[in-house]
Amino acid sequence: MPDHNQTPWSRRLFLQQGVTLASLAATTPLFIERSARGVMLPVGSLVSSQAGVPEDRILVVVQLGGGNDGLNTVVPYGSSDYHRLRPQLGIKEPGRTGGALAIDGSDEIGLNPAMSGFKELMDEGVAGIVQGVGYPNPNRSHFSSMDIWHTADPKGKSNGWIGRYFDNTCEGTPVPEAGVVIGRQSPLAMQGETQLPVSFERAELFRWMGTDMDSKLEEQYEQIARTAHVGAVEEERSQNAFLKRTTLDARVSSDKVRKAVARSPLVTYPGSNLAGQLRMVGAMIRAELPTRVYYVTLGGFDTHANQAGQHARLLDQVGSALNAFYRDLQAQGNNSRVMTMVFSEFGRRVAQNGSGGTDHGTAAPMYFIGDMVRPGLLGTHPALNRLDDGDLIHNTDFRTVYASVLEDWMGANSREILGGKWKSESLLRGG
Repeated sequence: MPDHNQTPWSRRLFLQQGVTLASLAATTPLFIERSARGVMLPVGSLVSSQAGVPEDRILVVVQLGGGNDGLNTVVPYGSSDYHRLRPQLGIKEPGRTGGALAIDGSDEIGLNPAMSGFKELMDEGVAGIVQGVGYPNPNRSHFSSMDIWHTADPKGKSNGWIGRYFDNTCEGTPVPEAGVVIGRQSPLAMQGETQLPVSFERAELFRWMGTDMDSKLEEQYEQIARTAHVGAVEEERSQNAFLKRTTLDARVSSDKVRKAVARSPLVTYPGSNLAGQLRMVGAMIRAELPTRVYYVTLGGFDTHANQAGQHARLLDQVGSALNAFYRDLQAQGNNSRVMTMVFSEFGRRVAQNGSGGTDHGTAAPMYFIGDMVRPGLLGTHPALNRLDDGDLIHNTDFRTVYASVLEDWMGANSREILGGKWKSESLLRGG
């Protein structure tokens, strides 16, 4: 352990020193964050939510890991180039067996037939698709491209864009449960300097696990939790106060989350992996946890071979899970408070390969669900007769999409968070 009298504690350091929760759930008092000068943002850079923007708005992020094939999700069935380059994988026009689902307002672009759950939301005017999203000089490595998306940085070297949102809106003091991740690992997108998300795969594992290793630790943990409080200035500056505050915050978070998830949902969810994650998110929203951002992930989209059946099964899971999640929010009366954003690290190459699949590509659609979103097809589909070495050329930079999410929905200063001006057309109705 470090010398407590000389080494300033940061939240990250504390977590590294053996907090035995099954989650990064500890939080740090302001005095410790002020002492950790090396990881603090300058005070002048801190921003708060914009006036007039409700503080109870929620963002749910769904990551499709592996590179979802955008061309066989949002299908340009009216393009002869599409069918020429995908003679086996190409999806036919609406009305044919296995044909695309027609999208109102377009006679050339439809949805994969497995996306019927999502199509239902589009028909109701609560889902929109931003076409052709990407970034300059695209990277076809899963890890590098995901880092770029997570950081909103072409070099992928900074903290996460959502983490920076929390850093800039929490005034330097981490907030318990501000960000929640369902999964084994916390994505880079959610990691800031002063704010780290609560992260768990199953709610029952989000608890103190010291007694699993040694039953004698139970009384010590209970003693810390019982005596935790925010005391006088002198005590607040002690390492003992930090330990107590951290333990109490973690315990309260754990209790609230597990109690929320234990309740039965108001609708029936499918039995899929993604639906299970969204069911937990819906339960926490219903329980009114003070969470601004939830993050879930579904993998398996790296479809290099035998894509057709595998991709259809994945898209069916996505569409049906998103539909059930929205129905749950409707039943709760929270459907106007929650925006859901779906993305993948890249799309696939336009031409199918020799293994009945597609290889790593570039631009792809993003998907948004909520009463507040502009419905239908947004932006322009990438041209299939003007490619960059066989890849689509993006026409919407993903940072402009992030900027709209941050400013128009979350009420934050996107310039401070994204490091530049990326604001463009709003994703919201009437924006």
